[in-house]
Amino acid sequence: MSESPQPYRVLARKYRPQSFAELIGQDAMVTTLGNAIRRDRLAHAFLLTGVRGVGKTSTARLIAKALNCIGPDGQGGPTIDPCGICEPCRAIAEGRHIDVVEMDAASHTGVDDVREIIEAVRYSAVSARYKIYIIDEVHMLSKNAFNALLKTLEEPPPHVKFLFATTEVNKVPITVLSRCQRFDLKRISAETLGAHFACVVEAEGVEADPEALALIARAAEGSARDGLSILDQAIAHGSGKVEAQQVRDMLGLSDRGAIRRLFGDLLSGDAQAVLAGVRGQYDLGVEPAALLHGLLETCHGVTRAKVSRTEDPAMSVEEREALAEWASKLGFATLHRLWQLLLKGHGEVQSAAMPIEAAEMALLRVVHASQMPDPGELARKLLSGEIAAPATGAAPALPSAAPAPAEEPPLLALPDSAQAIHDLLMNNQKQSLAVTFGDHASIIHLSGTELAIARSSSITLSFVNELANALKSITKEPWTVSIADGGGQPSLRALELAAEHAARDAILATPLVRAAMEAFPGAEMVEFTPGDKRMAS
Repeated sequence: MSESPQPYRVLARKYRPQSFAELIGQDAMVTTLGNAIRRDRLAHAFLLTGVRGVGKTSTARLIAKALNCIGPDGQGGPTIDPCGICEPCRAIAEGRHIDVVEMDAASHTGVDDVREIIEAVRYSAVSARYKIYIIDEVHMLSKNAFNALLKTLEEPPPHVKFLFATTEVNKVPITVLSRCQRFDLKRISAETLGAHFACVVEAEGVEADPEALALIARAAEGSARDGLSILDQAIAHGSGKVEAQQVRDMLGLSDRGAIRRLFGDLLSGDAQAVLAGVRGQYDLGVEPAALLHGLLETCHGVTRAKVSRTEDPAMSVEEREALAEWASKLGFATLHRLWQLLLKGHGEVQSAAMPIEAAEMALLRVVHASQMPDPGELARKLLSGEIAAPATGAAPALPSAAPAPAEEPPLLALPDSAQAIHDLLMNNQKQSLAVTFGDHASIIHLSGTELAIARSSSITLSFVNELANALKSITKEPWTVSIADGGGQPSLRALELAAEHAARDAILATPLVRAAMEAFPGAEMVEFTPGDKRMAS
């Protein structure tokens, strides 16, 4: 009889790492574990946390292998490089080792399930060096189950190790966290995932465009399992060949060339072209949210190109050239404003009952904003005399290419004193900030948008950050607000108290008041307001 064919195994299972060398993107954790094993400084409990698909359960199994490996000759000890040949390694890899117990906390949440573990840990391992309990999604355990586990977790027998994995570490009680050695597994970078996927398709004998693999790596959002699942689907979708356009169609991504054209139409303010581009993509099956997402990626790409020349492997040569050209022409203020408008539109489209109409309205709002003059450029032209300063009550004479709307707010002069900053905050509904600033802020340095405040118990880092954001929001200029050591100018409240004391001393020094004080020993001067009950007798 011929052997029955092996059932197909999805890529995410077929290429699950079988050694630490195959575990991608977690070099820091592997180094720490290797040093701990070599120096025999192994914790009794490990907690592995991270987003889905970064290798938490795989790492737990690898640790179980590393601790129980006996080597090909049966004489080996714990090692960061398990052989994968000995019986413990093979049994753990196949999930049949009697001393390595895996439990899914999502389906075993109760205290009775934990009580079984507590009873079993008293007995030595049957055939392995360590008895190991791997509990996946440990945050799903009930409160009573966690409490029942605490004592055993703190002082387990020397032959027992606990390995916990969770995607929501914030739901794990702090009493459990404090008893574990914690490893935070990082999201895997798109570059690392792309290289890994290239090795996978080569092993599978499948042709794949580098751009297609880069698109899949980006869509995976740092998860190797998600990326391999998408790659599996892309291979089937492309009948054995993975191409960039097929991946875009499969994931509902918009064509990058169309997105670039639409982005250019937004910048030029061509409303008709924008509406035509949106409808054209919609007719091709591109979701409105994906369209806005693509525009956001383009805006982000232009901004990054302006800051640095780091190249994205998912970009074509034409796209890199377009981003570089926009980066050379657009200022940071324009890009940030464009990002905020697109981000707001993206949120509206996701929650809208009429997504395509919401997308059109959001992009028309961007078109309208593109016709408004940039405040920074307008200020520069006013100062340089390129445009005439407006007469009282008149609007400035602007170039015809960028007419200012009637509702354009006046430009704000930067505050040049503590009192000016206080008044600016008060006039823009930042009363709480204004009060704290006036009462406690002692200015050491103020020049333009650079502000240094003397260190004190009332001037916290959160207050400094909130103050910087408020000033940026009001003046439309980025502010640098810092805390410095040393004495500064007196706070507004200190100046106010000093003025009150000086006025009080001046009154007390007058001959009439001085004579009254001498005639009535023990008398004191108090502030009087109409209706004061102290004067009612």
